[in-house]
Amino acid sequence: MKYVFVYGTLRAGEINDINLAAARHAIRQPRLVGQAAVAGRLFDFGRYPGMVADLQAAPVLGDVYEIDEALVPVLDEIEEVYPGVEGLFLSRQVSIEVDGAQHDCLFYPVAQHAVEGLPQIHGGDWIAHRIAR
Repeated sequence: MKYVFVYGTLRAGEINDINLAAARHAIRQPRLVGQAAVAGRLFDFGRYPGMVADLQAAPVLGDVYEIDEALVPVLDEIEEVYPGVEGLFLSRQVSIEVDGAQHDCLFYPVAQHAVEGLPQIHGGDWIAHRIAR
């Protein structure tokens, strides 16, 4: 089992809902561990957000899921993360506390250079931002 932090379109109810992605591939349903936040800056790419991890920044809100390892390649495909290929999204690890327990989570930030000229999402919540636009 692995843990993943999702902050954008992989969140429940969004266009790449992690639960639906698992169901489409007959992979065990992800288990929501809880809401969490990671320090970073969130940017609006139009149809989706991108987060730049930044320890000095405000929290970016998201959800932590416990997932079957078989779901990782599916998430990589959604985020277009391929071995040896530099793309928009990166596959990284971050330690996140949820309800007093630490979890080493996979997450998908973007490279700093990718957000040049894009509007920042203040408040750190993609869903609230998308609904308000």
